[in-house]
Amino acid sequence: MRAMDKVSRTISPWIARWLLLIAAMIFMTLIVGGATRLTKSGLSITEWNPVKGALPPFNDIDWQSLFEKYQLSPQYKLLNQGMALADFKTIFWWEWAHRFLDRLIGAAFAIPFIFFAVIRQLPKWLWPRLLLIFIAGGLEAVVGWFMVASGLVDRVSVSQYFLAAHLTIATLLFAAVLWTYFGLRRNIASFAQGTRWLAALLLLLIFVQIAAGAFVAGLGAGQGYNTWPLMDGAFIPQGLGTIEPAWRNVFENALTVQFDHRVLAYVILALAALNAVFARNTAAALLFTAVMFQASLGIATLLWHVPIALALFHQGGALIVLTAALWNLHQKLRGAATSV
Repeated sequence: MRAMDKVSRTISPWIARWLLLIAAMIFMTLIVGGATRLTKSGLSITEWNPVKGALPPFNDIDWQSLFEKYQLSPQYKLLNQGMALADFKTIFWWEWAHRFLDRLIGAAFAIPFIFFAVIRQLPKWLWPRLLLIFIAGGLEAVVGWFMVASGLVDRVSVSQYFLAAHLTIATLLFAAVLWTYFGLRRNIASFAQGTRWLAALLLLLIFVQIAAGAFVAGLGAGQGYNTWPLMDGAFIPQGLGTIEPAWRNVFENALTVQFDHRVLAYVILALAALNAVFARNTAAALLFTAVMFQASLGIATLLWHVPIALALFHQGGALIVLTAALWNLHQKLRGAATSV
């Protein structure tokens, strides 16, 4: 790790700034994606044109053509029959903005990567990580299209499975870019090392919780059982396992999905508190504070029947919690390595 620190000090600060910019752009894209889902805009563009689709409609003929394609979708026929063109434009712009940001991230990653490579500013140890991030970004785009396609036949919304996959990959990309960025920073101070296992467990559970939140969103599970701390009149409600086979309840039973999301939040909160008590450092305290704030946002979002603004704050809060968890683990691992 000492060798890594020596190498990291020779890396251009522009590389660190570039990675931080990419992380910020992914954060923004995830928020816009959340708004696209909450406004039911994700199925407004029924084709995937990676190049041509980057351009928005320029005239009435283009708008009418796109609207007619949307009118063939189940969502229009079953939910939005009679929608005016002006209303279609509203949902179209959300989805177009989401896709445009994805394309922009790809360009913002690829062009500086090539530039830094040409001027030989990228160390060899960084190449595989950056290439994997770029490939995962392409995979994210492909999964995003499969997600949209899942809602264009016999459904009025996208599959919760594809939604969870799409969100999880995007979250992993965000985490990978941040972890790489943290690795470029100098080691300012050593931190307590005795809770490394707990920091790793917290990070894993936060990833699982974000995926669970995608299933809540995909099933619209937050629109029901809007009480807290009881759920349907009980802490452990009836009906958690009504679907056969039993494993499907975890992914398809709205009651079970919301219950799991609640329970996992309690577990993460308890472990974050334990981590803060054991570690007694700034990183652990920030993580606990972020988890507390996120839990409060989740409860408020539920009690107020998922208003768009609160739901977006809650989604952004999940990324802030993830960032804090990454920093918490990174400091412990770095402190352990540099103390040897």
